[in-house]
Amino acid sequence: MIAPQLTPDVAGISQVIVENMAAQAYRSGILSSREVSVLLGHESRWETEDFLAAHDAWPDLTAEEAAEDSRALNRLMAS
Repeated sequence: MIAPQLTPDVAGISQVIVENMAAQAYRSGILSSREVSVLLGHESRWETEDFLAAHDAWPDLTAEEAAEDSRALNRLMAS
């Protein structure tokens, strides 16, 4: 019988939706990586980092944040 194979996995679909929402919220700056970790029940920071990397979820940097990163790098290079 084909019907059981076509029945949607509601729990699996729900998890995909939550994961996609978490990744997008992180990208948009709505959630921190810690909040993503709690939302998804991750056991470690590394699990969250792996999740975010797998979903190409990188936070958007403001111009000031990029400038501060550049200044910090220059200070480290000068040391």
